[in-house]
Amino acid sequence: MGEQAEEHYSEDDQGTVILHLYAQEEATPHVEQDVPAHSDKVGSSLKHSTTLTNRQRMNEISVPPATADSLSIHQLAAQGELALLESHLQKDNSLIDAADERGFTCLMWAAAFGETETVRALLASGANPHILAKERESALSLASMGGYTDIVLMLLDKHVDIDIYDWNGGTPLLYAVRANHVKCVEALLAQGADLTTEADSGYTPMDLAVALGHRKVQQVIENHILKLFQNKV
Repeated sequence: MGEQAEEHYSEDDQGTVILHLYAQEEATPHVEQDVPAHSDKVGSSLKHSTTLTNRQRMNEISVPPATADSLSIHQLAAQGELALLESHLQKDNSLIDAADERGFTCLMWAAAFGETETVRALLASGANPHILAKERESALSLASMGGYTDIVLMLLDKHVDIDIYDWNGGTPLLYAVRANHVKCVEALLAQGADLTTEADSGYTPMDLAVALGHRKVQQVIENHILKLFQNKV
């Protein structure tokens, strides 16, 4: 594919940012290093409160007790407020898989924001890692989008579907490739992620890496393919 892939943002009627990938002739700058999880390039279908948006931008958040008490369980999970979250769950453990208006659970929010210890605690308490949100978003895809390799591996240890697809055909591997998260791509490939899966846009992981100029990711994929061929010989 000779065209460049570009990220295009639009908003639905609720003001939620939705990301699409499409081909465009204009060149996209090459990016050699991992894109930080808080970068606008990562994109997300999550709708954040002001506090969560600041958190994503890596600003220091100091939440007074009165404010913290007013946060929902999903906001607590996203911010890694584990003690407060566990306090809520001790009172009513049925909340552990409760979904918000878009179908996101506490585990999904924690995975999306890279809250490793919160994810670990939720899984230990019985949170279901297989739940899909309203547009088929999964905890694994959200963690892959952010490049949170430790969380990705924790979820895979729970036997989640490594090739789960969402509303636009995006898989965890495709999201990790798109965001240029080299280590996450390596981990997903090592665990058996499918390289042949195409998003609705028609891109395979290799197509996407080439189109976006993610050379390190491209090299990882090429090395993985070579290893697969060598193992067959």
